[in-house]
Amino acid sequence: MTAPPGRRERKKAATRQKIADTALRLFLERGYDEVGIREVAAEADVAVTTLFSHFASKEALVFEQDADFEQGLTRAVTERAPHEPLIPALRSEIHAMVRHCTADGAAPIFRMIDESPALRDYEDSMRLRHAESLATAIAADPDLARSATACRTIARFVIDAYSLGREAADPAAAVDEIFRMIEAAWEAA
Repeated sequence: MTAPPGRRERKKAATRQKIADTALRLFLERGYDEVGIREVAAEADVAVTTLFSHFASKEALVFEQDADFEQGLTRAVTERAPHEPLIPALRSEIHAMVRHCTADGAAPIFRMIDESPALRDYEDSMRLRHAESLATAIAADPDLARSATACRTIARFVIDAYSLGREAADPAAAVDEIFRMIEAAWEAA
């Protein structure tokens, strides 16, 4: 059992969340390109250096759950039960991510992302990083025994399943359809 976070960790997490919430509110009210980092810091009542100690860039403010998503993907591989098949574990994780990102209130955020070249580029690089982390986790599992190319390919398919599912009229059905193809590709590898 892990110990609950201490006071310092709780304060840091609260500050990070306050900054992210403030940034998102300002971006949605006024437009991503119209809001500067200094404005976000001032509105969140933190120093610019504090903002940058929590977020590496302005774009990272929009994708504040990036690390959680990446860790969730790798945990779906590394923490699955012994002999639990890989693809159903990943399908379950992608379903959870898609549900989170299609919940009420998410549409304006993704509209903002779609309208901003900087945010689209950041999202593309984030997806590639997530795919590489996932491929590394898959390749490290001795029970899976696939080539590095197969692991990287499946990881990219999984990341694309998230993106395509999130954009579909019926996200759950789209994820299931995509994962049937992913499962066939995994078996063929």
